Amino acid sequence: MSNRPRLVLAGLSGGAGKTIVTLGVCRALARRGLTVRPFKKGPDYIDASWLGLAAGREASNLDPFLLPADLVRGLFFEKSAGCDISVIEGNRGLFDGKDLSGSFSTAELARLLCAPVVLVLDATKMTRTAAAIVAGCAAFESGLSLAGVICNRTAGERHRSILRRSIEEYTGIPVLGMLPKMPENPIPERHMGLLSNREYDRQEPILDTLADCVADCVDLDRLLHLAGTAPDMEQPDALSITDWAAPSIPPDDRHAPAGRPRIGVVRDAALWFYYPENLEALTRAGADISLVSLLSPDPWPELDGLYLGGGFPETMARALADNLDVRDRVRGFSRAGMPIYAECGGFMYLCRELRVAGETFPMAGVFPLTTTLCPRPQGLGYSRALVRRENPFHPVGFELAGHEFHYSRCLACLACLDGPPAPPPGPESFCLEMKRGAGMLHGLDGLLSDATFAAYTHIHALGTPHWAGNFVAAARAFRARREKARP
Repeated sequence: MSNRPRLVLAGLSGGAGKTIVTLGVCRALARRGLTVRPFKKGPDYIDASWLGLAAGREASNLDPFLLPADLVRGLFFEKSAGCDISVIEGNRGLFDGKDLSGSFSTAELARLLCAPVVLVLDATKMTRTAAAIVAGCAAFESGLSLAGVICNRTAGERHRSILRRSIEEYTGIPVLGMLPKMPENPIPERHMGLLSNREYDRQEPILDTLADCVADCVDLDRLLHLAGTAPDMEQPDALSITDWAAPSIPPDDRHAPAGRPRIGVVRDAALWFYYPENLEALTRAGADISLVSLLSPDPWPELDGLYLGGGFPETMARALADNLDVRDRVRGFSRAGMPIYAECGGFMYLCRELRVAGETFPMAGVFPLTTTLCPRPQGLGYSRALVRRENPFHPVGFELAGHEFHYSRCLACLACLDGPPAPPPGPESFCLEMKRGAGMLHGLDGLLSDATFAAYTHIHALGTPHWAGNFVAAARAFRARREKARP
């Protein structure tokens, strides 16, 4: 058995202020000199990035849809080792899941981890009704420990007094904090939630301001005590990431040279959505990782594979288009048969063009498609996709559990900036059949060109146990072919 102090901060809905509260709690506890490990429930890159910055330690995502339950526990157990407290931010409302029964909700995650829950309640224009809401949440599902409440956006001392007395008298659940209304959102938002910390140059002052507010308005000592009441955890039977990185598709060349292939990972202001476990899985499967940029003029090392994650290529469209050398380099890699894996924003970069606000920008040109930004989401939420075609990364017949969140959609190149249009890819070019989710076109996703695979679907390496091993095996085989072809 092992002690793992932990708690879940949850809300009644999206927009309740739980991210702001969680950031303030993580930074305030870290400033006390505590080792704080942040986690984010659900498929989210932006909040997780902010949480890591606030706590001073990288955040991991925990989600019972993306990962089997034993691996959720295993990942939490591995990442929380040696920490004074683990703070898990929920997503959406406490009981909101993918269906009527609330499958894969924050409440389900809290039960899975035996973690006490603190409800962040938006108390705007509310007094005694808050007690009814808290009582309802406490009784709604069995096995949930609703152990505290933090009231957010309170109006004044009289308001706070009535809220506290009502909640504690009618429910018996302690109120651990009362945060005032903030004159403005300290972190601006846009279509995918909070503005990313990579696009905002005042991260540290903002996080310290939130920590000051939380330190003044939340009883952090009681919060720490509450986290310490979580029961000790048995080491899960789930195996570590190391055991989930073996290839399931034999490499093309069994005579690949010894040593570790080098996989480039694009991390810059355009593309930076990666689960840390995906990069860890590649490393543990035998690859060396080199961070590269689509925006910088700096040279790249010799690579055997390339991983382009999601992000916001639309915010850097002109800079991406202007870096012709890198566009040509990536297209050349693809035509040479280098294994390339791209998710969402990475797929947008690999298309021929990107259209943003009436302007059209040339991209890498691997796929004969244009992506265009739309005012509403074109794909949103959990997804499931059946692998229908052979490819270097996923075995045929496997059903991927993933997620998509994109405002772009793809079109055939009817008129192109840099040459005649090419025929759009037919159904035979797609590796994934969407069982849930939108995908690219006609219910399909996962375009394949040579050894370049691109999809709107994001995956988590622990829920896709073959992916890292297959990627590394393909990179090793590519390096062998390249070495053999050299004089």
